[in-house]
Amino acid sequence: MGTDRPGTGLRSGWHGLVVTAAVLALAGRATAHSGSLGGSVASAAVPTWLTVLTGGVVVGGSFLFTTLLTDHEAMRGVNWWRVALPTPASLRQAAVSVLRLASFGVLLLVVATGFVGPTTPTRNFALLAVWVGWWAGYTTTTYLVGNTWTAVNPWLAPVALVRRVRDRFVDSTESHPLPDRWGTWPAVAGLLALVFLEVVSPVGRDPRLLAVVVVGYSLVTVAGAVRYGDAWFDRVDPVSRVFAAYGRVAPLQRDGDGGVTLRLPSTALTEDPLPDRSGEVAFVVALLWVTTYDGLVATPTWAAAVEPVVALGVPALLVYAVVCLAGFAGFLAVYRLAARTVRDTADTYVTARAIERWFAPALLPIAAGYHLAHFLGYFLGLAPALGVVALGPFAPPPTPQALVLPGWFGTVKLLCVLGGHVLAIWVAHSLSFELFPGVLAAIRSQYPSVVVMVFYTMSSLWVITQPYVPPPYV
Repeated sequence: MGTDRPGTGLRSGWHGLVVTAAVLALAGRATAHSGSLGGSVASAAVPTWLTVLTGGVVVGGSFLFTTLLTDHEAMRGVNWWRVALPTPASLRQAAVSVLRLASFGVLLLVVATGFVGPTTPTRNFALLAVWVGWWAGYTTTTYLVGNTWTAVNPWLAPVALVRRVRDRFVDSTESHPLPDRWGTWPAVAGLLALVFLEVVSPVGRDPRLLAVVVVGYSLVTVAGAVRYGDAWFDRVDPVSRVFAAYGRVAPLQRDGDGGVTLRLPSTALTEDPLPDRSGEVAFVVALLWVTTYDGLVATPTWAAAVEPVVALGVPALLVYAVVCLAGFAGFLAVYRLAARTVRDTADTYVTARAIERWFAPALLPIAAGYHLAHFLGYFLGLAPALGVVALGPFAPPPTPQALVLPGWFGTVKLLCVLGGHVLAIWVAHSLSFELFPGVLAAIRSQYPSVVVMVFYTMSSLWVITQPYVPPPYV
């Protein structure tokens, strides 16, 4: 899609955000509880009125400020600015080899300590490494620094080994391409399934179960990658897809020659729409939804709503599953409906599917901001315990200490969410100028977004200030 094509696709993203805001408003209180270790770290209280007021003013002011930036070439100068970093090919190859071996060693240690280590969550290396070190800590680096998962992916080493063994003993050149009709929907299903498993099972507090899940996931991943090649990590593996999506927000990006360039955060999102494959937009929407769902089930509002349903004899597991799937379907349906409505009212030849893909990247900074707000305090609070336990994973100290964060840390969480929204506004503003032929059309198309973004931000900021409540019935 070139810069000379007209359209009004920006509204598609904002219509999708309306539903996101409504669900968040109905969700009540939400906070991170990944790994069921959330109770080990106290939440910092922030006055609700200050949260709501600050969010509305900052996002509204940011929107008004971006409307003053109408010089397309100047905007491109910001978005296309980059500095090539010296990364010799030999050094890259050596670093990748070391990282892959180290990460595979950590994977083996996670499995071993999961099966035979202490059962106390804050003393078990597997639980702390997976939830604190990896899902909270490492994930943060993928959008704050750059996506290094292609180098540290611990399953690449066993995949390479199995391939060599297969090629040596099996004389077959038959390839097994993934069916094109699948698109990236397997990754969407995998992401929803992983978050659902984390929510409804004790995998976050039972190291034995976690080890079983890691082994099972490893077997499926290695088998799939051996059969289907790199396409498995590109279109099926939800973990790789999450890090690839977050990596587009980061300041460090790979260039076409395999080198690394330094860019301004999120500006890489302004250049290309998502690939024209089924499920690409759905994965971005799912990334937003699972964060909401993960918080929703840890709220007093959820407990109050699910209690009478379970009392009627409906299995709690079914309730959790229906809400997970229905919430995602609602997010996706409204986003797609908005794209079709935009095409009908914009008098443009750009298809609704293209509009969906064009503006979906603007949602990624929001997802990254929420992840950081949810997990930064969680990571900082339990990082000391992880460090101590890592020194003796099979014989950890009896009482690893968690860091108690100061009261002002709640403000940092607010800044994380606001930062994600401000970056999203800039990305959407830039994308609108790439799609719309004139300045006035690009600006007018964004008017409805100011109310939506303020409402969405104020609702979301109210959500993250609420206390954590363990999910009931699981």
